[in-house]
Amino acid sequence: MEPKRFINLFRDITTAIVIEAIIVVLVAVVLVWLSQKLLPWLANRLHSRRRLFVLALIPTIRIVVIIGAILWIVPLFIELTVQNTIAILSVTGLAIGFALKDYVSSLIAGVVAAYEMPYRPGDWIEVEGNYGEVRRIGMRVVEVVTPNDTVIFIPHQKLWTGLIHNANNGGASLMCVVSFYLSPDHDAHEVRRVLEDVALSSPYLKLSRPVLVLLEEQPWGTHYRIKAYPMDPRQQFQFMSDLTARGKDSLRKMPVSFARIPPEQSMDLGANYRP
Repeated sequence: MEPKRFINLFRDITTAIVIEAIIVVLVAVVLVWLSQKLLPWLANRLHSRRRLFVLALIPTIRIVVIIGAILWIVPLFIELTVQNTIAILSVTGLAIGFALKDYVSSLIAGVVAAYEMPYRPGDWIEVEGNYGEVRRIGMRVVEVVTPNDTVIFIPHQKLWTGLIHNANNGGASLMCVVSFYLSPDHDAHEVRRVLEDVALSSPYLKLSRPVLVLLEEQPWGTHYRIKAYPMDPRQQFQFMSDLTARGKDSLRKMPVSFARIPPEQSMDLGANYRP
């Protein structure tokens, strides 16, 4: 683009225009900051779907505020004729293509994520082996806190190429799976009944959701799985620990013995039945 033609894109910039643009930017920053502070505070005082709904508003409000600020500011400085708009888009496209391809790809994926919602604040997701709770969705990255309280920043660009596992998908129910491995010589009906009682008596159990005890025969013994839901997804690890500890105590009182699994098969089980 010729320098003279480029300069002609802009309006005559006055002090009033600059002040108006600064005020718009400041208002946008304050609105985004308030949404990121007040909405999580409110969400932590709610439960189940209402908590997740309030958290999901944060990235939507941020996108709306930023788009609104851009739509307000750009006409202050640029004469938006059809010809000027085409010229601006052409220059912007070239700049993005050569310099900011990966960054802009993540930004675009962030906009897509805000509307397709493969994850929301409060969801428990796994991306490339990293599992944790979505705490914040930024324009470029999603902030995930692992069970070990490690914060991981995952670019939205993973939407294009990777698999995203969402354990509760915007809901308040998250299934937990607890496994037990027994030698095959035992009364399977009695073991199932005992494990169901263990799940139903847990203080963390969400009673409105079903409790299942499934079993599968293996060459080394019998694999039992309790499938149940905690009251809150954030209680999943306390819930699983409670089921494991009380399940072992109950099984030790029965005429059963725990199976010894070959190391190579135990690794496969860990991959297939990871909660």
